[in-house]
This record gives sequence, C-alpha cells and structure tokens, in this order.
Amino acid sequence: MRSRSRFKSLFVLVLIPLLAAVGVVAYFAWRQSVRGVQVTAPPPSLIGHKTPIRIGLQAARGNVAEAEVRLLQGGKTTVLAKHTGAPSPRVEMGASIDPSAMGVREGEAVIEVWARDDFWRPLRVDERTIAQFPVKVDLTPPRIEILGATPYISPGGAGLIAFRAAEAARADVRVGNQSFPTFPYGPADKGARLALIALPHDFSGNPPMTVSAVDEAGNSATRTVPAELKPRKFPHDTIEIKDTLLEAKVPELLPQRPPAQSLLEGFLIINREQRRQAEEEKRKIGSKTADQALWTGAFVQPRNTKVFANFAERRTYTYQGKPIDTQVHFGYDLAATKHMPVPAANSGVVVFAGPLMIYGNTVVVDHGLGLQSLYAHLSSIGVKPGDKVEKGQEIGRSGTTGFAIGDHLHYEVLVHGISVTPLEWWDSKWLRDRIAKPLNDAGLPAMGGVDAPAADDKPAPARRRAR
Repeated sequence: MRSRSRFKSLFVLVLIPLLAAVGVVAYFAWRQSVRGVQVTAPPPSLIGHKTPIRIGLQAARGNVAEAEVRLLQGGKTTVLAKHTGAPSPRVEMGASIDPSAMGVREGEAVIEVWARDDFWRPLRVDERTIAQFPVKVDLTPPRIEILGATPYISPGGAGLIAFRAAEAARADVRVGNQSFPTFPYGPADKGARLALIALPHDFSGNPPMTVSAVDEAGNSATRTVPAELKPRKFPHDTIEIKDTLLEAKVPELLPQRPPAQSLLEGFLIINREQRRQAEEEKRKIGSKTADQALWTGAFVQPRNTKVFANFAERRTYTYQGKPIDTQVHFGYDLAATKHMPVPAANSGVVVFAGPLMIYGNTVVVDHGLGLQSLYAHLSSIGVKPGDKVEKGQEIGRSGTTGFAIGDHLHYEVLVHGISVTPLEWWDSKWLRDRIAKPLNDAGLPAMGGVDAPAADDKPAPARRRAR
C-alpha cells in the first residue's frame, strides 16, 4: 500500500509540470499561429493618371502597427503610401500614382502590401509582404472626336452634340455649369454617342460647351465643341393679384397655413417656395428618360389654341398697386375653350401624372434622350405613368387646378428638366437645321423621322394672339 501511494505521489509530481509545460507550449503555439494583418479592400486592377488607390487592412489580433504600399515595375520599387498614424485594428491607406513624378510607365506592374501588427508572438514577425496584386498601368486618355453639333444655340433653347469617345467608360457634355448625360446612338460599330442639351433662359456669355470622357483607369479627356450663342430677349409682364384670387387659391395650395398668417404672406410662400420645389421636381422627373428617341417629327400645338403667356416671361406681381414679387414663367399658356381636349405633343411614355404643386394636375410625357413635354392645370387626367401615348392622343382636359387664373393649358418642353421654348420644337425647319443636320454631318441616322434640311424649308410660325 505504501509503495502504491508513493507511485501516485510521483505520478502527480511529474504530471502537473508536464501538463503545465504542454499548456505553455500550446499557448505559445497559438499566439505564434494567429494570422497577421489581412487586406480587406484590394487596389483596382487598372491604374491611370493619379488613380485614387484605397487599400484596407485589418489585424486579426491587436493593431496594425506598420504598413507600406509599394509599386513594383521593371525591377524598380516605388513606395506609394505608409501607415504612420497610431496603431489601430483597422487601417485604410490612400495613395495615387503620378507617373511623371514616379517614373512609372504603361504596362504590367505589381502592387505589394507590407504590414506588421503589434500582437505579441514568441518568435518576432517582422514587417513582411502580406499580399501582391497584379495591376495594369494605363496612361492613355480616351480619344474624343466631335462628329456634329448644333452650330447656333440661344438662351432658353436646345441643341444636339454627337461625338465618339474611344475606350471611355463614362462621357458627358457640359454647358456652363450644367452637365448632360449622353447616350449611344447609331450603329454599334461606329461607337457614337449624343446628348440633347439646353441653355437656361438666363444663360449669359459664350457657352463653353465641352465633351468630357473618363476611362476605366480614371484617365480623362475634354474637348471643346464650337458653337455660337445667339442672344434672345424675353418679355416682361405685370400681373395684379386680387383678393378674390388669394381667397380662392391660397387655402387650396397652402392648407397648412397658420391662422395668423395673412393670405398675402401665403401667396408669397406659394409663389416662391412651391415654385422652386416644382422646378426641383421637374429636374428629378427629367432623369426618367428612355435611351432612344420616341418622338416623330415636329411637336404639335393643340388645335385652335392661342398663346397668351410667353416662355421665360418675367412677371412682376403687384398687390394694391405695389410690386410684391418677381418670378419667371416657363412654357406657354394656351387657351381655346373651357375643358378643351389636351393632346400629347408627340409620341412617348407617360412618366408623371398627378398633382405637382403650383402646376396642379400635371402630366409629363417622356420622348426619350431627356426630351419631355409637360401639361399642367388639367381639370382631368386620362393617362397614368407607364402608358404609351401617340402624337395627338388626348391625355387630359384643360382646367384651373394649381395656381391658375382661368381655364387654360400650361405647356412646357423640357430637356433634362430644363424648360426650353416650345417654339423650336413646333418648327420643322428648326428640327432639320438644329437636330437633323448635325446627325447628317456626323454620318449618323436621322432621329425622330426628321431628315436633313432642304433648301426650301420655311419655319412654321406658332399660332398666337398678338400682345
């Protein structure tokens, strides 16, 4: 019995240190086996002039203590970025390549990421390569070729630019501070794109019209489009605000008006804020457009209507003989008979049908490529969003909804949400000169059934009442 007891004591004395040693070894082995820093956001595979590079790093344990991003090409190593901040579990490193300063050339290269964490391990792990990414350096910007453009454009007017941008991932057209999207057009092998553009009514100075293109590597190019700005003057009118109008329209359009607020104050909120909000909404609606032309030929003016309020008419509003506000009226006001049928000015798809603040019951028809027509103050709407409509098809009836004085149709033509004069789009000769001819010059097919100009074309004047 005594010998067995001694054996047990000896076994315990040997086993406990052994287990402790095994535990220590296992613990050290675990610490040694913990993963180092990992790349969570790799660099792009295509790099161009000053391409922004973002590389995310994360430590499995502890913090990222040191890190460096390097570019290897032709036996040369260039340091792009270093992590010099305080240790952190997650680090994002940003860099860019300036080829002229770094001596980088087009072709294949490797981005190498070196990093070290501060997690203690029995055997020290120095800063080391944790990842390599093959990349291609592309320093050639897209090639832009202007194929055709509307040569003359006026404030409150529209035009067209056709171009080719080889190897571009994105291209747009800028006129002043306005940017316009572009769409593929014509045979795919030609690689042509076009944009319908518009100048706001208050545009001044020569339009620096430019085409900008960016490729997948971030290289960009810009070309100026030659065009001449034709000045245009717009009329001015004075509108007297009467109490009967205030009593009829302010409670309708501003139902949340506080009791202490006067009708005149409510009118100013409607005329300023709701008008501004309506313009913003028109821009949003303008983005809902087809990538092809849906219209055919000149737009139609409703039969037997007269223009009694002009496009871009600057209106001074007076109350009891004193000026109280000034706003710009977009589009034409057209009238004939009460609740007259309102036809679609051209074929397209309805993208909006419903109340639109000061415009009342409104329909917007998209004709493709950013071109739209708007019909407001309707007493009734006969279409819904998504409906296809044909030129001349009835879409509603005129009325007095919204901020309207008397039964009439408020009609606008918009290019990417910017109101332009309807007169141009009613005129077949303008369409041939300003839309069809640039396409013909570019060797591209006609748009909307409008052929290149003929020598005997004459403008079709709008039917309007003399003022």
